[in-house]
Amino acid sequence: MKRRVLRLFRVSVLLFALAPTGAASGPDDSAEPAPRFDAMAATRAYLARVPPEKKARSDAYSEGGYWLHLWTFLVGVGVAWLLLATRLSVKMRDAAERVSRRKPVQTFLYWGQYTVLTSALLFPLTLYQGFFRERAYGLATQTFGPWFIDRLKELALSIVLGGISVVILYGVLRRAPRTWWLWGSVAATLLLAFSFLIAPVFVFPLFNRYTRLQDEKIRGPILSLARANGIPAEDVFVSDASRQTTRISANVSGLFGTERITLNDNLLRRCSLPEIEAVLGHEMGHYVLHHLYKGIVFFGVLIVIGFAFLRSSFDAVCRRHGRRWRVRGVSDPAGMPVFTILIACYVFVLTPVTNSITRTQEAEADMYGLNASQQPEGFAEVTLKLGDYRKLDPGRLEEALFYDHPSGRNRIYAAMRWKAEHPTGGRR
Repeated sequence: MKRRVLRLFRVSVLLFALAPTGAASGPDDSAEPAPRFDAMAATRAYLARVPPEKKARSDAYSEGGYWLHLWTFLVGVGVAWLLLATRLSVKMRDAAERVSRRKPVQTFLYWGQYTVLTSALLFPLTLYQGFFRERAYGLATQTFGPWFIDRLKELALSIVLGGISVVILYGVLRRAPRTWWLWGSVAATLLLAFSFLIAPVFVFPLFNRYTRLQDEKIRGPILSLARANGIPAEDVFVSDASRQTTRISANVSGLFGTERITLNDNLLRRCSLPEIEAVLGHEMGHYVLHHLYKGIVFFGVLIVIGFAFLRSSFDAVCRRHGRRWRVRGVSDPAGMPVFTILIACYVFVLTPVTNSITRTQEAEADMYGLNASQQPEGFAEVTLKLGDYRKLDPGRLEEALFYDHPSGRNRIYAAMRWKAEHPTGGRR
């Protein structure tokens, strides 16, 4: 009996030792469940942090940009029409023909005159839009002299690189009088792809100085993020964009071994490491998701449709006005203002479509960047900074028509939605 009692006592002690204590027990059914993170409420809280005067300035800048888009279109069409109505276009063609008998040279000389003249006629609008307006909203840092020198560089590039492109396109017009629209669209798409290739390496350094990022506390995490996402970049570059603007930006650009990671010095100066990682995660998303190639395909299709539109509309316009304007035909450089008007109309009408294409890609890059960087708070913070020049909370129709990026509201909500599904932050 004694042994039985002792054995029972020992078993009881063992069971007591193995039983979970109250502190380590399962959830108490009587306790209140932790509230789920409210992504929409968090989004509203972020937007509420923007001071009213800053919001009003940002809204005014964006809404003024809508009107500037319209005025740029109208003034550009007006200048092209003026060249036709006054026969200045014919005079420039005749001057080019007196200099050389070779068609490519004539085309290049006409383009040079055309670019200089139209740039001069459009300069008041360029001056207001690019200089006075940017300074009025606190976005520009240049004085007039350096700003004007940059515009002269752009003019020189337009004459040289644009001239080469125009010579190629008009060569197609002369050699394929019936199917020029098809071969011209192919040439234009290839030129577009080539511009994406050379711009980061050869064009951008003409306007800014690029140096290697030295701060290992920032450089290391960026390169680690790149390696984790299969991006073949061995260094990070910084551009001195602060000499021109207060805007923050970064990109992962290049093709065929010219890839590079670049961020501007405003991003370094104004943003924390989580914000920088969020931005670079977004830019790496563009690279990994092949948005550059997809963009070339998308816009290549629009170029083909555009050239088909030019094929029919150019002939119709010239049948009605060609004799009065003294335009000899589609391969006559003097008809370039006609092309300018038609292309401007096509691009203007197509603006919601092209905006939707780029806005979709930007939203995809946002989601990729959130998953890659795992910095939802950093992403939301940097979105508020982009609100310096982007209306954060537009209407739905306004966003669909005018925005080539998701609105700040939608970008912050996407980050907060990601955070709601990753309560531990997602970082290991």
